[in-house]
Amino acid sequence: MKFEQLDRRMRVYETAHDHCVLPGMYMVARIDGRSFSHLTRVAHEFDAPYDERFRDCMVATLEHLFDCGFSVVYGYTQSDELSLLFRRDESAFGRKLRKFLSVLAGEASARFSIALGEPAAFDCRISQFPTVDDVVDYFRWRSEDAHRNALNGHCYWLLRRQGLDDHAATVKLRGVSVADRNELLFQHGINFNDVPAWQKRGIGAYWRQQEQPGIDPRTGAANVSIRRYVFIDRELPMKDRYDAFVRGIVEGA
Repeated sequence: MKFEQLDRRMRVYETAHDHCVLPGMYMVARIDGRSFSHLTRVAHEFDAPYDERFRDCMVATLEHLFDCGFSVVYGYTQSDELSLLFRRDESAFGRKLRKFLSVLAGEASARFSIALGEPAAFDCRISQFPTVDDVVDYFRWRSEDAHRNALNGHCYWLLRRQGLDDHAATVKLRGVSVADRNELLFQHGINFNDVPAWQKRGIGAYWRQQEQPGIDPRTGAANVSIRRYVFIDRELPMKDRYDAFVRGIVEGA
């Protein structure tokens, strides 16, 4: 069998079940760390419940994903996950899901591993949304999850520092209301309102423009160019204000 014939026959097995995202649908990728509980608690013993070294690895990965061949308009990270919103008309790889999933997981794994200094892996899934409201709700969902994680994490590790083991700390917090969790922290000198915003709300990334002074190489005259860069936002707004913020990015893209 000639190579061309063999090539055509074998490629069918790779592409027969290709799925493409329909035109006009918004795509949001959620990229999650694989076995990161072991990585953060055992392999590296990062500070709990939050460690700025781990945060910076995630932010470096998020920035990288803005510059690896996709039209990303908004990025978000909290805990061990990253979310990316693409332009509605994103056409990379013909909108084939298998390419988005494999490339994004691979790029995130490679960049995070470089930042960390040892191998780490991510998986990826793509949500497909028909409306702006759906996209806003997705990011509100992840923001609310960040807030819950922060409150639960600070309470859990407070109890662990007091000598409780994993099971005992988990049982003690089971069924405890949000108000009572806040009170638990307050009784031990932690005002949850004073916890850094990036822990409670996550971190956003989006494009901004700035003026860049320079010299025209042809004339030697001074000029000003506009440079686009990824802005990292550690002070995201909350609740309805966050909804409006995300909506503005989506509608302005």
